[in-house]
Amino acid sequence: MTETNTHRDMTVVVTGASGRTGRRVAEAARAAGMNVRAASRATGFDWRDRSTWTHVLRGADAAYLAYPTDVGDPEAADAVGALAREAAGLGVRRLVLLSARGEEQARPTEDALAGAGADWTVVRAAWFAQNFSEGPLAAELRQRGELAFAAGEVGEPFVDLRDLADVVVAVLASGDRYAGRVLEVSGPRLLTFGEAVAEIAKETGRALTYRYVPPREYGANLAGFGVPEEEAAFLVELFGTLLDGRNARLSDGVREVLGREPRGFGEFVREGVAAGAWVPEASGGA
Repeated sequence: MTETNTHRDMTVVVTGASGRTGRRVAEAARAAGMNVRAASRATGFDWRDRSTWTHVLRGADAAYLAYPTDVGDPEAADAVGALAREAAGLGVRRLVLLSARGEEQARPTEDALAGAGADWTVVRAAWFAQNFSEGPLAAELRQRGELAFAAGEVGEPFVDLRDLADVVVAVLASGDRYAGRVLEVSGPRLLTFGEAVAEIAKETGRALTYRYVPPREYGANLAGFGVPEEEAAFLVELFGTLLDGRNARLSDGVREVLGREPRGFGEFVREGVAAGAWVPEASGGA
């Protein structure tokens, strides 16, 4: 099976199509000429309601699977395994799962995918560069000028989500070339979270700072923000392992699949500044 003969006729289900990774995968797939079938609650798909799966999967050729909350969530393996088996039974030939580098809690989910009966590929990603420009970490920087997080002085090769999306689409378009493979993607250099915030501060001209918070204290903060107790406990355990230095290394998945170097963190920051990613939100009042 070749990319030239197949990918422009492919129908690809993209779970989490309105989310941080799914949105970019959908955009990259459309740009490659694929037919994208968005799967989110807005389109009637729910990971926790199996009755919503069949109509999304039927007639599709491939699917990108991104489990909400986290791939290492205790419920993820059962849900991903069940959806993957249903997809295989409906003739979906190819499945790509978003996973995380160094996350031992994610292995049961990866194993569930591999045993489902379809061609599969796992893409394990480093921390996203876009975590600094979208979502709760970015909101802290914009609103408070400070990011408090459970990462100490460990390096992380933050990956640009555009590279992740390009890798996923290239894998989908490549026939069985990457079937049964685990690919790891990262950015091109190591930065601590503090160094990453310092680069953003320099480019924005704002006095942005980073403060380390021990995982348990960070979990208590999450609970105070209304995060359910079980989810906060899971995140405490997750950060205690993921942020212990095991990921202070580069991965060559972007280069292997795309034949080019990954985008750098500096490029991401410059583009984020141009887009106003860290402009403080206007406060209310008279």
